[in-house]
Amino acid sequence: MRDIRRKVRRTQTIVPFGVGGIIDLRGESFVAADTRSWARTAEPVDSPRLAAKLRVDGFRSAPVIPAGKAAYTSRSGPTYVRFPKWLFCPVCRAMAFWRTSLEEKDRVPTCGRCPSRPKLAPMRFIQVCRAGHLADINWFRWAHSASEGHDQRQCRSGRLRFLATPDSSGLEALHVVCETCHARRDLAGISYKDVLRKLGMNCRGTHPWQDDTDEPDPCEEAPQAVQRGAANVYFPVVHSAIDIPAPSSPSEHDPATQAVVNSSFWLNYLSHYGSPIADHFRAIIAAESGVSEEFVEAIGRRTSDRGAPSSPFGSDEHLSIAEWAAFSNPESVPASKTFSVRRTRLDIDGTAPPSMLELNRRVASVVVADRVREVRALEGFSRYEPHSGDNDEGGRLVSVDTARRAKWLPAVETYGEGIFVSLDEERLRAWERLEPVRLWTRRIERDLDASFKVDRLRDKSGPVLLPRFVMLHTLAHHFIRQLSYDSGYNAASLRERVYARSHPTESTYPPQTGVFIYTAAGDTEGTLGGLVRQGRPPYLAETLIRLLESAQWCSQDPLCADSTGRSLANLNRAACHACTLLPETCCEIDNSLLDRTLLIGDSEVPGFFQEVLRAAMMESAEAAEGP
Repeated sequence: MRDIRRKVRRTQTIVPFGVGGIIDLRGESFVAADTRSWARTAEPVDSPRLAAKLRVDGFRSAPVIPAGKAAYTSRSGPTYVRFPKWLFCPVCRAMAFWRTSLEEKDRVPTCGRCPSRPKLAPMRFIQVCRAGHLADINWFRWAHSASEGHDQRQCRSGRLRFLATPDSSGLEALHVVCETCHARRDLAGISYKDVLRKLGMNCRGTHPWQDDTDEPDPCEEAPQAVQRGAANVYFPVVHSAIDIPAPSSPSEHDPATQAVVNSSFWLNYLSHYGSPIADHFRAIIAAESGVSEEFVEAIGRRTSDRGAPSSPFGSDEHLSIAEWAAFSNPESVPASKTFSVRRTRLDIDGTAPPSMLELNRRVASVVVADRVREVRALEGFSRYEPHSGDNDEGGRLVSVDTARRAKWLPAVETYGEGIFVSLDEERLRAWERLEPVRLWTRRIERDLDASFKVDRLRDKSGPVLLPRFVMLHTLAHHFIRQLSYDSGYNAASLRERVYARSHPTESTYPPQTGVFIYTAAGDTEGTLGGLVRQGRPPYLAETLIRLLESAQWCSQDPLCADSTGRSLANLNRAACHACTLLPETCCEIDNSLLDRTLLIGDSEVPGFFQEVLRAAMMESAEAAEGP
């Protein structure tokens, strides 16, 4: 007996088949209902930092049905509703509007006209609007919209057929035909703007999973016909946070702590905490007290944050603050079952080649994460256009609970490993002060300000787009590409977190200068250690050199290298699918704000790693020439 049970992985209930998402299963099409349909057996997921940012009580994860036990378990996951309701028979081409009352357990819709009872297929086109509503197209009205005679204009029959003719390979070969009056219209032009509204089809203000008791939303947006599998049908809004334990603070009575706070430079350090001059005071205090600069930084952070009621990391709402503090100072965070990091190094000495020495001058620290826990939560979704934040230029954000304010959000927790690399702040700041670098970044920022994605991207970059953000984001992409060759993971299984956020002028938070590349799996065992191995010497230094060498070549050069604006809203420069862009699951800002020029440089703009690449090319040339 054929098993037709429909199965979805737990991680897929967030992306790509979360609330509002369409899923195809063995020729059937369904849409995920909102969280009201979730069973009470949904498992709680703990992430206080993420819950505080999203202002919800908590998170829940879909229950897992053990392998081979689906027929015996009473637990059920999220509900998926058949959509579109308009189906057609692939044999006789008759169309049928399927209702929930016709559903039978463990049976697929079949044609009642054909003796062989073939399985009905869903219609290809549906309608969406910028307010997030989703519905079937009124095919009866579409077929009669080109009516010629009185009988066709007065026809009220609901018997339709979906015909395909061999006249063309385009949409003009597909026709919706009325069996009674023979009115017909092909699908050519169905996706044109406002074509449905001109035919009297308005948005109904509903979602496919709503029943008769749900009040439709008053919607004045124009419905748009799109293909069921089009990319603009569903834009999920997903937030993620890495689980960071509370930092361990040195005891106030510890002799090393007493030596630090009794230093004659301690008050000067605190008064300038978060400014460049504080780095010099920290180095002097560390040398006088015989402790590391990280130890002094931990005490300074604890002292400066004392009395702040929000969290041990301060009052900034952005999640990157705590994550940067943990990765840049791993000694201050206790190891736990969900977070285990340790400092390592590039291990480059004075006898290394010049390219390695140049690289070592630019890399401040390396931290490998043997185990990290990430929580990803689905806040909502938009349709037709991505949600852009507070402005009205993009699609409207639809909550995961369409009836009331969502008190909890669907989420999934994943475990994995990663590599954190931070760059030298002084060199980075000196590079950012170069006039060509500032002017180049200012042009990108002007395009950012004009983009409908400005609110979402500013949440990541901070109030000012720094050159380091674009450069580090590009570095992260090439890092993932190179690690996919070296570590054994494919690129789609790796993710990035860029720590280059600018802070308000009055902020006392230290500058961010790093990237974290990690992988996460949807189980409690995590991953196999491939990334951690690549983060150890000598592998990491070789990986960084190779990624810089590969970043200078693109099959679309010189068009890519000389670009003054690429991708949506011209938010990229020298970056394309052939050299820099990654699968959507990898990038946290939709493959935006990327530019190889700031990474490796050109004749006009110096790249941060330009000297490293130049030395590596000289070494390659000498090796090719031979003795």
